[in-house]
Amino acid sequence: MPSATITEDLEILNAGGGPPANRGIDGGDSRGDSGSFYARERRMYLTGVSVALAGILMFFMALASSYIVRKGTGTDWQPIEMPGILWVNTAVLVASSITVEVARRKLAFAGGVSAFRNWWAITTALGVLFLGGQIVAWRVLADQGLFLATNPSSSFFYVLTASHGAHLLVGVLALLYVAVRTGQAAWRRRAIAAEGIAIYWHFLDGLWVFLLLLLNFGR
Repeated sequence: MPSATITEDLEILNAGGGPPANRGIDGGDSRGDSGSFYARERRMYLTGVSVALAGILMFFMALASSYIVRKGTGTDWQPIEMPGILWVNTAVLVASSITVEVARRKLAFAGGVSAFRNWWAITTALGVLFLGGQIVAWRVLADQGLFLATNPSSSFFYVLTASHGAHLLVGVLALLYVAVRTGQAAWRRRAIAAEGIAIYWHFLDGLWVFLLLLLNFGR
């Protein structure tokens, strides 16, 4: 019976174990047809993530286009020197993209809850570290007398980096949400959330690399 299957899964999770040995993260279930429900829920969840990412991409492409056009049409454009910490921040974000993927993959194995929590926590810490590094970068520019309204170049730097930082903050909050619900939600729903957040995180990682190259070589 489906209710018996769910009860058995919850008992295993409350005991600190992983998903049943005959049940994978892809929703396959040799004991019933609940995998089809999981597949539908996963498809709906990932469709929502895809739509959100499409909107974010359009937003940043509009900003990037404005950056390029504004740079070529005005005489008041004054290039700014990129703070060196931005490269450190980039390394931190790339590392976090690796750790979130490792964490997600741990959910595919029985008994992987503990490893998932550890790698998930590392990803969260790296995300917070990246945001802290961005604040340091803004402080460096402020010490040089470069603020939001100083010139068009500095304005775009603050707008682009702050917009990306705001979206990354949403990702950090999502990571924390999944972390605190690890012992409460059903295994499959947690796996779906982890997959969706990992996709979102990888997207922000790639987006940041693009923005850094734009700001560094397009200045």
